[in-house]
Amino acid sequence: MFWSNMESVFEKEKEKKGVNKILLAGILAAIVLIAGAFWAISTIKPIVGHDDKTLEGAYFEGSLEFAEYTKEIIISTNTDRLMQSLTGLGSVTMHIGGSVYNKGEKTLTAIQVNVGVIDSESRVMKEKKFILLPNSERDRLNPGETMNVNVNIGGFSTEDDRANVQWKVTAMKFD
Repeated sequence: MFWSNMESVFEKEKEKKGVNKILLAGILAAIVLIAGAFWAISTIKPIVGHDDKTLEGAYFEGSLEFAEYTKEIIISTNTDRLMQSLTGLGSVTMHIGGSVYNKGEKTLTAIQVNVGVIDSESRVMKEKKFILLPNSERDRLNPGETMNVNVNIGGFSTEDDRANVQWKVTAMKFD
């Protein structure tokens, strides 16, 4: 009697062996959903560039008006807001905080800058263009006002000599 009960226990274990079809279907569905999410994210247009209408009518580097007004915009790096973070791929992203001051007499409605991270010998390591104004918090910078800005530049190695940040106005637009 004892042995017959033991045989039935082993037979039940043998019956349970095999692939659970519901589990397999769930795993396949998850793979399809994840692949679809990656595809959707890869097709989204980045917000970084703004559209061309933002700088329509702006003064660009090289024009006479640009040379006259560029002296009226002062950009400085806030070293308390200068940070770095290690990405999952092992590269470093620089998080650069600064401020833009309009010392001129006109209201700024658009500012494009080139932000560069330089080494200890003042060579540009990486640089990137950003439209700082308009942004999600404000659409203008009145005379005498200051606004805080934040930009991120990635792709550095942990050994890179990231000594300083340089800001250069490349376009501006007034009211």
